Amino acid sequence: MKQPLIRRTRILLLTCGLVVLFIMLRYFEHSQVYHPSRSFDATGAELGRPFEQVHFKSGDGVDLHGWFYPATPNSPHAHIGLVYCHGNAGNISHRLDTCRALLQTGMAVFLFDYRGYGRSAGRPSEAGTYLDAQAACAWLRQKGFANTNLIAYGESLGGGIATEVLLREKLGGLVLQGTFTSVPDIGAELFPWLPVRWISRIKYDTLSKLPSVTVPVVVLHSRADEIIGYHHSQKNYDAIKAPKFFRELKGDHNSPLEDRKAFVEAINTLLNMMATNPAANPSPDHR
Repeated sequence: MKQPLIRRTRILLLTCGLVVLFIMLRYFEHSQVYHPSRSFDATGAELGRPFEQVHFKSGDGVDLHGWFYPATPNSPHAHIGLVYCHGNAGNISHRLDTCRALLQTGMAVFLFDYRGYGRSAGRPSEAGTYLDAQAACAWLRQKGFANTNLIAYGESLGGGIATEVLLREKLGGLVLQGTFTSVPDIGAELFPWLPVRWISRIKYDTLSKLPSVTVPVVVLHSRADEIIGYHHSQKNYDAIKAPKFFRELKGDHNSPLEDRKAFVEAINTLLNMMATNPAANPSPDHR
C-alpha cells in the first residue's frame, strides 16, 4: 500500500513543482518585457504649446490616457497625425523631448500610454497593447485624420506594436526607432543561459510582419545602442519590401536625439515619401 501512495505523492509534488516553475517563468518574462511607471515627470505643458488631455477606451473597454499635440497652424503637414508607440519603460511623460522633435515637422502628435502605464488602467499584455494602439488610431480618426495620413511611430518595444497596428489599420507610414526583430530574438541574446525561444509566449515578431508592409518605412538605429543591437534594425530593414529609408543615429538606446537634425530630417524624409505616391515612385534605397 505504501509504494502506490509514495508514487502518487512524488507525481503530485513533481506536478506542483512544474506548475510553480511555469508561473515563475511567465512572471519573469512579463517583468522583463514590461517596465511601466505610474509616476509622471512632466505635465505635458513643458513644450510650451497647446495640447489636449485625452481619455479614451480600448476595444476591450480599458480606460486609456494620452496627450494630443495639434499640428503647427498652416503647416503643409497639418493633415498628418503621428501615433507614438513608446518603449517598454516609463510612460508618456518621459517622451516629451522626442515629441518636441517630431512636432518640428509641423504634423500632429498623439502620445498615449498602454494599459498599465501612466494613467491608463489595466495590465500590459501583447494583445492588449495592440488594442490600445488601435484605439489611439481610432481617436485620431475621430479628430478628422484619414488613415492614410496617420503614421505609426514605434520606439523600441513600440516598434513591434506599431508594425502590427499598421497592418491592422492600413495606415500611411511607419517609423521603427531602435526596434528589435522579435522578443524571443532579443531575449535569447540578453539571457543566453535560458531556453528563451522555447518558453517565450510574448512575441512582438516585427521581422515576420515587415514583408507585408506596403507603405513607406523609416528605420532609425544607433550602433552605440547597448540594449538592442544595431543588427536587429539591419535585419528589419532588409525584410521591408516597401519604399524605405535607413538613418543611422548617434547616442545610446535612450538618447535618439543626440543628432537631432538627422532625426528630424529622417522623419521629414518619410513625410516626403508619403506625399509623392511612394507606391508608384519608390524612394531611393538609402543605407
